[in-house]
Amino acid sequence: MVVVMRPGTEQREIDKLVAQFQLQGLQVGITHGVDCTILGLVGDTTAVDIDKISINDHIERVMRVSEPYKRANRKFHPEDTVVKAGSAKIGGGSFAVIAGPCSVESEEQIIDVAKDVQASGAALLRGGAFKPRTSPYSFQGMGTPGLDLLLEAKAATGMPIVTELMSEKYCQLFEDKVDIIQIGARNMQNFDLLKEVGKLSKPVLLKRGLSNSYEEWIMSAEYIMSEGNENVILCERGIRTFEPYTRNTLDVSAIPAVKRMSHLPVIVDPSHSAGMYWMVEPLALAAVAAGADGLLIEVHNDPPHAKCDGQQSLTPEHFERLMGKVTALVDLVGKTLVQ
Repeated sequence: MVVVMRPGTEQREIDKLVAQFQLQGLQVGITHGVDCTILGLVGDTTAVDIDKISINDHIERVMRVSEPYKRANRKFHPEDTVVKAGSAKIGGGSFAVIAGPCSVESEEQIIDVAKDVQASGAALLRGGAFKPRTSPYSFQGMGTPGLDLLLEAKAATGMPIVTELMSEKYCQLFEDKVDIIQIGARNMQNFDLLKEVGKLSKPVLLKRGLSNSYEEWIMSAEYIMSEGNENVILCERGIRTFEPYTRNTLDVSAIPAVKRMSHLPVIVDPSHSAGMYWMVEPLALAAVAAGADGLLIEVHNDPPHAKCDGQQSLTPEHFERLMGKVTALVDLVGKTLVQ
């Protein structure tokens, strides 16, 4: 349920109403907008008499929300959420590019790539220390030593780091060391993991599952937000379809659709969407034009010899050319590129 307060309502009147709803066993989320304050009621609202509370002179209107997601719902929070990591901002007109290798392989590799992508305009550094792989015989990442190398790259460049969390047992380690915690597509509905990261203070980048609907994706964000962490970034990374030509199929329509459904920022991973480096550029530009709040791009200094996903990784030179086009298009659509 959403309760919209009249413009100019004093805080003490809002506090009284919040206390009244809390006595009914409801959780109340408060959003202070430009023109009014919105109260989002979560819980069993069937006992709330809309006609009765509408008599309150300070209430503009009351609406029941039919969607199962509440905190992530744009009806609860009409203004865009802006997620911050260091000096970088994502959402609300701020556009950020996250770039780096699929996996951390060595100190020289991750620091060199970090310096290259930063020079080209990336605001955050990505790199996998722990890698979920389809085959148990594939490279699984360096683990905690890889995380330490990401921190060295951060020290060398000042870039916030983004890396994937796969297990609840590393939650505190990521809370202490990582700037944005990534939840991969395969773990999008690992609800125990989602609840644990919801208890952390760091922003969470939540990738869409391989075959999940928009509502299922947003409901996973709701799991995180229900535990108190409202700094969630949604990442469209392509879904499985009947088309075998590409690794996945980028669902460009997800960008405007989900941004209409939710206030959370939406970014796009064109690297995993196609699985081929030469398709990254057109898909990235399509994502910007469709209203995305950022990009997640794989960049490797030696793609033919990468231990993971070299076929979809851009070279630093190709990434620099792409960023020239992204910069121009971001400006054209009225957003600001964060560097």
